[in-house]
Amino acid sequence: MASVFLDQVNRRQFIGTTASLASAISLPGYAQDANFPNKIVTLVVPFPAGGSVDDAGRAIGERLSKVLGQTIIIDNKGGAGGAIGSTFAAKAKPDGYTLVVTSQSSHVANPAFLSNLPYDAVKDFSPITLIERVPFVLLVNPNLPVKTMVEFVAYAKANPGRLNYASSGNGSMPHLNMELLKSQYGIFMTHIPYRVAGSALTDLMSGQVQALFNPVQGSHEAFVKQGRLRALAIASPTRLSQFPDTPTFAELNQSELNLTSWTGIAAPAGTPDVIIQKLYAALRAVLEDPATANAWRQRGVMLPEAMPPAEYRKEISDRIAFYKKLIKAKNLSAE
Repeated sequence: MASVFLDQVNRRQFIGTTASLASAISLPGYAQDANFPNKIVTLVVPFPAGGSVDDAGRAIGERLSKVLGQTIIIDNKGGAGGAIGSTFAAKAKPDGYTLVVTSQSSHVANPAFLSNLPYDAVKDFSPITLIERVPFVLLVNPNLPVKTMVEFVAYAKANPGRLNYASSGNGSMPHLNMELLKSQYGIFMTHIPYRVAGSALTDLMSGQVQALFNPVQGSHEAFVKQGRLRALAIASPTRLSQFPDTPTFAELNQSELNLTSWTGIAAPAGTPDVIIQKLYAALRAVLEDPATANAWRQRGVMLPEAMPPAEYRKEISDRIAFYKKLIKAKNLSAE
C-alpha cells in the first residue's frame, strides 16, 4: 500500500485552482456537495505493484489528489486477472471514497470469458471515465521472410500451422486480439501462452515463437531499431512516433483491428451521481493539463478522448459483447 500526499504549498495552490475549475467546468457535481471529499480516498489497483495498471493508478492518483485537495491511497489487491481487487471495490460503500482502476483485463476479458465472476463489470460499478489508451503493435521475428503485413499474411497462408504466436496468457487481451487478427485475415497460427510477458518477448527475439500482438512497451522501439524485432502494424488512431514507418490497421483497411487497450476509473454502483460528476470533472482537469500529456507520453501511453460516465459504461458493455462474440465463434477458452 502506498500513499500520495499534498504538501502545504499544494493545498494553498489547490484553493485557487478549485475556484477556477468550478466556474470553468460548470458541472453540477462541482457546484454541489462541497464536503466531498473530506477524508482519505482509496484507489484500488486490482493488480500487483509494478505492472502497467499499477503504473496508471499511481500516475492518476498523484495528480487527482492535487485537484481534489485530498490524500489518495493506492491499495494493490492483485490476483485472478484483476477479479479479487475488482470484487473488493464492487462491494465497498458507494460514497466515492473507494474507487477502482478498471482495465480491459478485469472489465472486458474476465466478463467475456467467465460466467461465474463474483462481480458484474457493468452493473456493479459506476464507471467514471477513461484515463489512458494503450496502442497495440504486431511484432514478428526478423528472420521471417516478411517486411509488410501483406507479406506476413501471404506467408502465414502458405505455411498454415507452422507459425506460433505468443501472448501473456489464455484469456488475455493479446490472446483475444491476435485471435481477432487471425479471423480477419483468415490465417492459422498456434497460440503459445506465457505467464511472464518478458519471457514471451525473449522467445520472440530468439525465434521460439514468430509473432506477438502486444500493448506497446518502451523496449519495443529499441528492439525494432536494433533489428531484433520487426513491427508490421499498429492498432492506434494514428501512427506512433516510435514507429513512424509502421502503418495502422485502419490504413491497411482493417479498422476492426484498430482497437487500443484502455484503463479507466470507476466507483461502486450506487455512488451518488453528484459525486461521480465531480470526480469526472476532476479527472478531466487532470487529463487536460499539459503536464499530464507530457507524463503520459513518457509512459508510452495515449491521452484518451473525453468520455463521460454514461459513455464509458457503454464502452465497457460494447467491448464485452464484442469479445464474447469472438470467443464463441472461435471456441476460445481462458483455461
